[in-house]
Amino acid sequence: MPKSAVAVKQTRADRKPRSGLLPLVLDLDDTLIRTDLLHETVFAYLKQNPFGLFSLVLWLLKGKAHLKQQLASQVTLEVDDIPLNAELVAYAEAEKAKGRQIILATAADSLLAIRIAHRFPFIDKTIASDGITNLKGATKAQKLAEMFPDGFVYAGDSKTDLAVWKVAKAGVLVETTGGVERAAARLTDIEHTIKRPTRLRDWIKEARLHQWAKNALVFVPLMLGGHMLDLAAWSSAGMAFLALGILASSTYLLNDLWDIADDRRHWSKRNRPLAAGRISIANAVAAMPVAMIAAFALGALVNPLVVATLAAYLTLTVAYSLGIKRKPILDAFTLAVLFTLRLVLGIVAVGVMASPWLLVFSMFLFASLSFAKRNTEAQRMTDNGGSGRISGRGYFTTDAPFIMAMGVASGIGSVLILVLYLTQDALAADFYSDSIWLWLMPAALFLWIGRIWMLSFRGELNDDPVAFAMKDPKSLMLAAGLALGFFLAWIGI
Repeated sequence: MPKSAVAVKQTRADRKPRSGLLPLVLDLDDTLIRTDLLHETVFAYLKQNPFGLFSLVLWLLKGKAHLKQQLASQVTLEVDDIPLNAELVAYAEAEKAKGRQIILATAADSLLAIRIAHRFPFIDKTIASDGITNLKGATKAQKLAEMFPDGFVYAGDSKTDLAVWKVAKAGVLVETTGGVERAAARLTDIEHTIKRPTRLRDWIKEARLHQWAKNALVFVPLMLGGHMLDLAAWSSAGMAFLALGILASSTYLLNDLWDIADDRRHWSKRNRPLAAGRISIANAVAAMPVAMIAAFALGALVNPLVVATLAAYLTLTVAYSLGIKRKPILDAFTLAVLFTLRLVLGIVAVGVMASPWLLVFSMFLFASLSFAKRNTEAQRMTDNGGSGRISGRGYFTTDAPFIMAMGVASGIGSVLILVLYLTQDALAADFYSDSIWLWLMPAALFLWIGRIWMLSFRGELNDDPVAFAMKDPKSLMLAAGLALGFFLAWIGI
């Protein structure tokens, strides 16, 4: 293989390790970093060029190395934000302190590899793909064997690395599968092993199962429509609830994929499994259609109107994730519509008549909570010394007073509309035994809205008011008061 076929960058003077230890060669993708740069650049390129798929195909026809080079030259990745494998970094730093030479050898393009190598003071040399040769598998093995005739130790993670371990004196296994671990042990001595963690908890976190509590709105039309004792209605609403939960989880994956760069710079969202690299981009992309198909299949078991409502929810969510979330005011309105669609789903699943006041109430209430979330983001950015545009949003930190005004007005409006709903529709319903107890509901709502906005003003509210309310004892007490009002009105005393 001609030496010109692979890009080589000398970052420090080429020297033998003082201790005589064999050089430690580190793979990059899914090894030193918790992501794959090819997947990162493909996704980033398609995000900025939605119709660029044809270009990707043309580049790929010229070879994978050419594809990587084109992507690296046309996509700007914030390499300082890319998540690292902290355990491998610590191991490499310790080995460097012993006098060991540390080499980065990756199939990623040299343009990106060199930029990332600058993050690590312990790396002495970087070799990478150069647009002609894809430095992977047997090609990488041959290159390293030529560079280090006295031997080297290789740190890798995948089946592709078996060819390198075959010519290495020893290996470092980085979160490999059991099959790869056994195969590597048959080829070379194992110097160190970094165990593969279980990802079930990460998938549960990414699915945001706690957010499914919002979907309980599906059951509200059933209860307000006088079908509390109708098991068939509960069954239909339950299936709609499950379908919406699965669909919502798939949209969370899409949202986190789309915002992965912004999330990595966010104080809390950087810990999300996708942003942190604990779930790969490839696995997330594969999981989305599976979840969506499952959701619509469940919806079809209820009735066609449920499928149509799910489709409307998905369409609006995708539009929100791809652009609306960066449009001031419209973003809060859209979130309010998405919450209201949960009520609509409950209506069509059970087949009840719903009061228009209920839907309008939902719009005002959830618009208020959406503004509370934006106000918190603006305040937190200000408290951290930031200013200007909020990352990933259409608001500026100076918009905080306006956001608060819109949110408080919407919240008070929701209380007023709830009163109108009670006087115009609920109090006249014939299934309540003593409707006077319903007046506990606007009282509890007023107190809760006031609490949410007071905490938001103080900067004591987390990013999501609904998630906060589910853990806040005082909010739970007020929710219990609201539920008690409905229950007492239903059974009568």
